[in-house]
Amino acid sequence: MNRAKYVETTAPIGETSTFRFVDLFAGLGGFHRALTEVGGACVFASEWVEGLQDLYERNYGLRPHGDITSISADLVPEHEFLAAGFPCQPFSKAGEQLGFEHTEQGRLFFNVLDILKAKRPRKFILENVPNLLKHDAGQTFARMRGELEDLGYAIRADRLSPHQFGVPQIRERLYIVGSLDSMDSFAWPKPTGAQTNISTVLDANPAEARAIPHLLLRCLEMWDDFLTSSPESVELPSFPLWSMEWGADYPYETTTPLELLAAGGPEALYPFKGSFGISFDGMTETEILRNLPSHAKRPGTAYPRWKVAFLRQNRAFYDNNRKWIDPWLPRAMAFPSSFQKFEWNAKGEERTVWKYILQQRASGIRLKRVHSAPTLVAMTVTQVPIIAWERRFMTQRECARLQSLGSIELPSQTGASYKALGNAVNAHVVRLIAESLLASSGARGSATLAA
Repeated sequence: MNRAKYVETTAPIGETSTFRFVDLFAGLGGFHRALTEVGGACVFASEWVEGLQDLYERNYGLRPHGDITSISADLVPEHEFLAAGFPCQPFSKAGEQLGFEHTEQGRLFFNVLDILKAKRPRKFILENVPNLLKHDAGQTFARMRGELEDLGYAIRADRLSPHQFGVPQIRERLYIVGSLDSMDSFAWPKPTGAQTNISTVLDANPAEARAIPHLLLRCLEMWDDFLTSSPESVELPSFPLWSMEWGADYPYETTTPLELLAAGGPEALYPFKGSFGISFDGMTETEILRNLPSHAKRPGTAYPRWKVAFLRQNRAFYDNNRKWIDPWLPRAMAFPSSFQKFEWNAKGEERTVWKYILQQRASGIRLKRVHSAPTLVAMTVTQVPIIAWERRFMTQRECARLQSLGSIELPSQTGASYKALGNAVNAHVVRLIAESLLASSGARGSATLAA
């Protein structure tokens, strides 16, 4: 594989400072790294995790203040540029989407707003998950935009991913930029269009890499056997494969098993089959629940449309392919539920698991082509991308390269390191946006530090 150098920002820090910036919710300092490389000098940072405060000070020579909610906006130093990757959990599809109602994190945007109001920096970049645009039917973003525009800022927002700019990670994020100057000449960085490859961030058989644990290795061998057993004439689907649905026939279109249980007791499900085609006939309610797939135990009278679609697709796929699936199916029954689900995202490629990037998620095992790693999340160590052909997880240093932070010191604890990387902003993408924002309307001249 080609091992061309990964995209990494490498300009000397602090060599020529032409504007001051603040770095809020600083984490590993992706904003700091990017903005110093386009001429900025950091005059203030905030980060509530004490261990990351220590690390930020060692990496950048500046100790962040703590919890931003305890800092008076008036005490933040004067600056021309504000950067903030405010917490995404209240707006993420993966969470409860409580938004501004999230008691701990949902209103942190307003702390950013207080600083903008008090200090009036000419430029800012905010970063969050793309779902922020759709949260609460668009009302959350509309309110944010309105609050920023009421302060006199011209606003632009777009979704960008590192893989569009030479970094092999698919990580779409929403970037919101604002300026007190005209934004007429601002343009988002243009994607390169070049194909990326995960090999550009990998080390050759690194000694510190964690091997795939035995249970997961057996699971991958099972799914490899599934792939290699599939006839070439069968087109493997790209929707998630839920093997526990193969043989099940409990109702899902107009009602749910739990609704039937509540209305008629166990007898209401006796005519049906649950996970892997196991008959409910004669079972107690406890036994029925034990043999229902976890995704079928949603309370209520109806499943969401996406789940109905997946159930319909899986049962149809099984009905059309049971001749070769049935000999394989008993192997899947021995594994935990998340191991019984599989996503094949390499249509047209060789049918094996051992030549791709894998990721273990609660929603199943995901397989992706080697072009790009899946999105780094604030993950447990089990969710780290897997380099299947080397039977190992990506190392912390390799994941840091996916965030264009390959040369900084990382947390010493493995779990803390992966979590911080999952929360980080990509320094290369931020740098490209900042360069364009600073270049618009003669921004550098207006942001020059006083002598």
